[in-house]
Amino acid sequence: MTAVDLAEKFAAFDDHWRPRVAARLNGQDVRLVKVQGVFPWHSHADADEMFLVWKGRFRVEYRDRIVDLGPGQFTVVRRGVEHRTAADEEAEVVIFEPSEVINTGDAPTSAFTAPQGVEV
Repeated sequence: MTAVDLAEKFAAFDDHWRPRVAARLNGQDVRLVKVQGVFPWHSHADADEMFLVWKGRFRVEYRDRIVDLGPGQFTVVRRGVEHRTAADEEAEVVIFEPSEVINTGDAPTSAFTAPQGVEV
């Protein structure tokens, strides 16, 4: 068991929308992702997701509302709820979700679909 330095981990990669696994626990991943732009609409039928903003501004958009987040804020997207994520400028986000979750959920495979299990 060691301390994880989020600033150091985020500095280790530059690409957007490609989550990296920083830790695993109880069948869940702690994933780090840099985001910029708008992600496709999607849902996850069997998994809740928690998004915690580390740096920048980040939003979770639903069909009927937008949750805007800054550093130190988080939100949970409940399973089965259609959403998309976005950031006008680069943001760094920590995601907590089951290890088997594919980042694009039920959306068609695209350039946004990240490889599974890549560690940082």
